[in-house]
Amino acid sequence: MKKKTVTEAIQYRRSVRIQSDKPIDKDTVKACIKNATLAPNSSNMQLWEFYHIVQQATQKKIAAACFNQPAAKTAPQLVVAVVRRDLWPQRLAALIENMRQGFEKAPARNPEKEAKALAYLENDLPKIYQSKSRWQRWKEKRQMEQKGMSGAVYREIGADDLKVIGHKSVALAAQNFMISMAEVGYDTCPMEGFDSKRVKAILDLPEEAEISMVIGCGVRATNGVYGSQFRLPLESVYFEK
Repeated sequence: MKKKTVTEAIQYRRSVRIQSDKPIDKDTVKACIKNATLAPNSSNMQLWEFYHIVQQATQKKIAAACFNQPAAKTAPQLVVAVVRRDLWPQRLAALIENMRQGFEKAPARNPEKEAKALAYLENDLPKIYQSKSRWQRWKEKRQMEQKGMSGAVYREIGADDLKVIGHKSVALAAQNFMISMAEVGYDTCPMEGFDSKRVKAILDLPEEAEISMVIGCGVRATNGVYGSQFRLPLESVYFEK
């Protein structure tokens, strides 16, 4: 099968609600998940995990937790995209170690630039991700708002902000995955309709983990796409300033 260009893959991708009974190669799907991990993400913390559901028994359990909607029930494989903000200390430590190794291998060193980059990772990021009381979060938010009256500041430091940031990063990765699947002629359907507590129990995930989406994977059935594609006219969403 001839691989599609990026534009062709984007145009081919649809949310396929009904998959055919044609099997798909799990190694190909795994390669597409690897592409997902190349997505841009907040501070390169990579606070994500991807669970590739290939066992039929597990697939049925996940489908039931997705209310047995056709996109889950007919998919021969599933991918569950998970936000793992609770793993930030381990992921940050790996990032810092990688940066230090990169500095050591660089042909020309810039101590000032290196110190600034490490200060951001070692000092600033922990202050954002460390567990804090609602009062502390509210106080810091208020302080930032006051500073913002005289200049530009980073305002997204609340618990809800961090949750949004985590899900944005995972969504970027999921899009990488779905376009990669489309490139090789496989179909997907991202689902937000699921019982997150049951999905976490099935995957043996801790309470802190957050299910971002469940993605059905397969090859579309002839009736798998519900209607023609609808998008608003570009002029209603595009603004040049």
